[in-house]
Amino acid sequence: MTRKIAFGLALGSLLSVLAGCGESPGTRAVTGGLLGAGAGAGVAAVTGGRPATGALIGGGVGAVGGAVTAR
Repeated sequence: MTRKIAFGLALGSLLSVLAGCGESPGTRAVTGGLLGAGAGAGVAAVTGGRPATGALIGGGVGAVGGAVTAR
């Protein structure tokens, strides 16, 4: 279970970096959060976890990652 969470966090972080192309930190946070939530839910579903939990973790990581990235 810990590996699943770590994999979801790593994937969410990667997607938030890739989504760092918004004009403002708020835009990047929303974009990163949405991408992270989708990725987290997908990873959780594929690995037998709970998609809602994966979406929450991935969305949180993606939103924070998107907000702190530079333009």
